[in-house]
Amino acid sequence: MKKVTLEHHSDEVASFLSQQLIAFNRAHWDVTVKEAISATLRDEQEQIIAGLSGMTFGNWLHIERLWVSDRLRGQGIGSELLQVVENEAIARGCRFALLDTLEFQAKPFYERHGYHVEWVQTRYPLNGQKYFMTKTLVP
Repeated sequence: MKKVTLEHHSDEVASFLSQQLIAFNRAHWDVTVKEAISATLRDEQEQIIAGLSGMTFGNWLHIERLWVSDRLRGQGIGSELLQVVENEAIARGCRFALLDTLEFQAKPFYERHGYHVEWVQTRYPLNGQKYFMTKTLVP
């Protein structure tokens, strides 16, 4: 057996490891595959001016990104994007939602929409906080 070597980030290594873990997990979980989910708002030139993206997996919606252009914030667009995606996730059979947000991002916004903090990662990445939040979509 060869010696373990440190490699700088390699897409090949990450892809290989991901595929191996997916195969292992499928042997132990009876769940559907991850499916991308997103919603956007576009301007007249079809440029994205707000959007939300994530994944659905089994009972869970995982919100990965929500962004609204600075000039549109405070107009309810983020709420509309969130509602559209949550409704689609419910239609796909999701019962819960999960996301993370940093201290200077959208914690109060998500709390207004029924999300609550499950766990706080402190000192992230150095002195900040990252909030992991969940919501029950279907009781």
